[in-house]
Amino acid sequence: MNLGFYIIMVAQFFSALADNALLIAAIAMLRDMQAPDSYAPLLKTFFTVSYVVLAAFVGAFADSMPKWRVMFISNTIKIGGCLLMFFGVHPLIAYAVVGLGAAAYSPAKYGILTEYLPPRLLVVANGWIEGLTVGAIILGTVLGGILIKPEFASALLSINVPFIDTGIDTMAEMNLVIVGVLYLVAAIFNLYIPDTGVDHVPLKKNPMYLVHEFSHCLKLLWRDKLGQISLAVTTLFWGAGATLQFIVIEWASAALDMDLAHASMLQGVVAIGVAVGAIMAAKLISLRKSVRVIPLGIYMGFGIIVMTLVPFIPETTIFNREFTMFGREIRILLDLQISISFVLLIIVGGLSGFFVVPMNALLQHRGHVLMGAGHSIAVQNFNENLSILIVTTVYALLIRLHLHIYWIIILFGLCVAGLMILIRKRHEYNQREHDDVAHLDDTVCH
Repeated sequence: MNLGFYIIMVAQFFSALADNALLIAAIAMLRDMQAPDSYAPLLKTFFTVSYVVLAAFVGAFADSMPKWRVMFISNTIKIGGCLLMFFGVHPLIAYAVVGLGAAAYSPAKYGILTEYLPPRLLVVANGWIEGLTVGAIILGTVLGGILIKPEFASALLSINVPFIDTGIDTMAEMNLVIVGVLYLVAAIFNLYIPDTGVDHVPLKKNPMYLVHEFSHCLKLLWRDKLGQISLAVTTLFWGAGATLQFIVIEWASAALDMDLAHASMLQGVVAIGVAVGAIMAAKLISLRKSVRVIPLGIYMGFGIIVMTLVPFIPETTIFNREFTMFGREIRILLDLQISISFVLLIIVGGLSGFFVVPMNALLQHRGHVLMGAGHSIAVQNFNENLSILIVTTVYALLIRLHLHIYWIIILFGLCVAGLMILIRKRHEYNQREHDDVAHLDDTVCH
């Protein structure tokens, strides 16, 4: 990997870091407004609606100019969403604007990998990108959780800049400024991403042509015997993953009696597992063997159900030690229930990271071969974010109906495992009926 790839990774890291810190800040703002509990998952719904509504246009937009320029414009839009929230626009509406920037950013972020790297490096590149993105999720949720702690917010707000009135008087305003700076850093790095030299297709001005072209690409990818399997897996994964963010927060409150600041840290624990799984997949799974990881998605679904058993674990102290470091007394206290919860969340995250990275690389390869990078990522985003819209909306309705979080987790896990079983059966059918599907085409290896 050369310097350009690492610049892409750094830009993606800061943009993802800001996205996840902003999500926690927006949830805190909704709670300060005493909004209904069902509004929190709707943040994800509003964020992803642009991915679905604009799917026919963002792919063509990403292919019409250098990818670095698309990423720079997209991060600028995200900064605009932060400003709207700062000046009092409802968090749901402002977060939708941030989602608009993210929808334009994604085809460029993943599309540049297929332009910049040969197919044989796609799994490795996706492992690094997903691992780094998960690292950003971990730090972003941790940062968001720290920023909403009253004692930390008070300390930051008490800092005075001589001769300058910043106009920042509340915790929410301070959080938005910090997130905006992170987006700005990402935008600066976007300016240093090298041009790949790939010819760009001029953006068609007729929207009906773009819709027709997108529809053709959508059918093309779903009809491809390998494309449909990888697309089904990634679509299910992102819908489940987005909902799992909110499930973990509610589960932590019910099972572990945690507040939002501490529950958001558990999202980071899941992300650690995803990062480990992604890195292992990058090292152990080649693009040719990518379909072999499908059963791990089934195990992930059943692993989610095991979360409901955590309250039955006794709250017993298993480690309690005090020692001195740098002249200060430090105590480490480990509880059996919390420790097992951490291990379980890491396992769930690890399984998901291990099976989604090869599937994502396979999907990128098939899409690039069939229709071009930007268009294929736009098709992928449409399906994945339509899944997010549907699953998070259903979750919000279940919360509004006051269904207990444990029942929601059981239903959620069974749905994930059941759908993954159906996807595996479909792949086995494709292998029996089409001999060419049993082996990836030779272009994978070159």
